[in-house]
Amino acid sequence: MKLLSVVSCQLSVVIGFCSASSSPEPVAHVNEPSGSVSKQMPKDQGPRTKDKFAVIISGVGGDPEFTKRFAGWTEAMCGLLRHQLDFAEDAIFYLTPAPPETARPTTVTAMAAEVRSVFEQLKMKARPHSLIFVFLIGHGSFENQQAKFNLIGPDLTAEDFDRMLDALPTQNVILVNAASASGAFINALSQPGRVVITATRSGHERNATTFAEYFIQAFKDDQADFDKNHRVSLLEAFNYAAKTTAQWYEQEGRLATEHALLDDNGDKVGHGEATEGDGALARTPYLDSRPFVPAAGDPEVQKLMAERERLERAIEALKARKAEVNAAAYDAELERLLIRLAQVNQKIKARQP
Repeated sequence: MKLLSVVSCQLSVVIGFCSASSSPEPVAHVNEPSGSVSKQMPKDQGPRTKDKFAVIISGVGGDPEFTKRFAGWTEAMCGLLRHQLDFAEDAIFYLTPAPPETARPTTVTAMAAEVRSVFEQLKMKARPHSLIFVFLIGHGSFENQQAKFNLIGPDLTAEDFDRMLDALPTQNVILVNAASASGAFINALSQPGRVVITATRSGHERNATTFAEYFIQAFKDDQADFDKNHRVSLLEAFNYAAKTTAQWYEQEGRLATEHALLDDNGDKVGHGEATEGDGALARTPYLDSRPFVPAAGDPEVQKLMAERERLERAIEALKARKAEVNAAAYDAELERLLIRLAQVNQKIKARQP
């Protein structure tokens, strides 16, 4: 069968908000593996799309060292979203244990009630094709078979996050839990259409983690761009962060106490690399969007871009199920999706200035 070749596109952006006025003292980075070359973060430029949202939650540190470290990582992620990944400022929700008095309204205290309030706002703002990116930085716990993310006051369980995500109008969700004991979140959060990444492989890896450091770094380092298309997908960021975290433990002469997992096929089983069905969906999402945002903010092009992203995800999901589908039916459906994707790409190209 002759199939059309298609160029994969970029995922639409997540809306969020980072407070420019919130600027805790930057934390010194964990010693990085040698040979790491970081890109220069570009300045703000061009329009942002309004079809992606970010929720960045910095949990309670427990002591000054962790409080400072978590604040530094949180600020680094917020800066990355705003300056490099094209998230609109009013679309990044930033929850921190101690928001400054001058913080903007969407920078709030990291408490369970405030987290729920943010997700209630997302229910009204998000659309069926919106992307939701959730990033958790802090400590976790796992007791009596229940996984929690530690906040000021009552903690939130993995099931709490699952319910909040289920209530959104979109299931185009990426959740990265970079906390200790985060591996236990996969069983509760795993669903078709979701990408779930955790810093640890179980709830029993309870030591403080460094995964967040290297996940953020992935979007600044050319070495994370494994396919050399000048962009970093979620899968590439995961692979880079997992590998670099392991290298750090080796260089420090320490026994590794965190082993990152990814689940994106809804089977409630995470893997440390793209195997056994995981990884297909995570290849598609890109958090950046600038190359595909029209200069004039053409709403028709934005609709076409959303359709293109939907088709790409459908193609990756179909490929992940190839072994389960009749060969003739698989070929027919793949051809249909590729033809439709090619048509959408042509329409986008025709409307570009």
